[in-house]
Amino acid sequence: MKNKMEDSGLSFLKDIVKEIGGEYTQLASDIDETETYVDTGSYIFNALVSGSIFGGVSGNKITAIAGETSTGKTFFSLAVVKNFLDNNPTGYCLYFDTEAAITKSLLESRGVDTSRLVVVNVVTVEEFRTKTLKAVDIYLKKKEDERNPCIFVLDSLGMLSTNKEINDALAEKDTRDMTKAQLIKGAFRMLTLKLGQAKIPMLVTNHTYESMSLYGGKQMSGGSGLQYAASTIIYLSKSKEKDGTEVIGNIIRAKTHKSRLSKENQDVEIRLYYDDRGLDRYYGLLELGELGGLWKNVAGRYEIDGKKLYAKEILKNTEKYFTPEVMEKLDVIAKGEFSYGV
Repeated sequence: MKNKMEDSGLSFLKDIVKEIGGEYTQLASDIDETETYVDTGSYIFNALVSGSIFGGVSGNKITAIAGETSTGKTFFSLAVVKNFLDNNPTGYCLYFDTEAAITKSLLESRGVDTSRLVVVNVVTVEEFRTKTLKAVDIYLKKKEDERNPCIFVLDSLGMLSTNKEINDALAEKDTRDMTKAQLIKGAFRMLTLKLGQAKIPMLVTNHTYESMSLYGGKQMSGGSGLQYAASTIIYLSKSKEKDGTEVIGNIIRAKTHKSRLSKENQDVEIRLYYDDRGLDRYYGLLELGELGGLWKNVAGRYEIDGKKLYAKEILKNTEKYFTPEVMEKLDVIAKGEFSYGV
């Protein structure tokens, strides 16, 4: 009797899926929970955002990269885009630029393939919402086996205006648009599911400011829309790195403010070069190995294979010291440090 009732219930649910559903409606038991990642180009940053040095940012969700001015948000995003295009020879990028900062020479200096990146200039929240939704719809109309890998970037959310704000300025009205936060929330509410259906990752850069609330701390601009929509929110801070007197890049401290894939309030240091090298893939792994007891740091030198070596020497010969076996051990350490429930 019980089996008949169960069969009847299952048949009913399948009928519901068939009648009211579509391509994206299915029984919970049929949901594919395989998580996809976009390798960022930095092993330690991959570990921070996904719990594995072989992971990365979510492959179908929104990741927010936030920080104060000049913390390297744009350069950081371009480094991830470069790595994405390098790893996906048929892939492409839609780069929504609100700051008129993305030029061909800038992209080429970062090693980005300009033939596979479209710069979309957007001024208002409404314009960004409409153009992004249209792009996703065009992508979804293709047969699934014809959809090449794609990544979206919005740089930056904080610079977006609104139609009302522009019209008020033209009318010489000195008033603040109180609807902007709601427009942003509405835009991301529509985009989040669409991006998930299309399996398109999106990076969104945003500005932070010191909160005036009782608890203080940093907050992102633009209201709570991105806060709710983003799967991961990373706060960046930096210091410049020099080679002699020449500034060659940034040492960036990245901290998980929110994460659905890894532990929150964890932080790491990553190296970002100003040239086409982008993110230093191995920077931070020595510290991770030391943290997990894989090797010791004695007076500034690491004890590896019976030798005492400076970090610079090891990082110049990564293939020798970061063997596949060592990388697997480092991944185990990373999972213990950054993954939930480990």
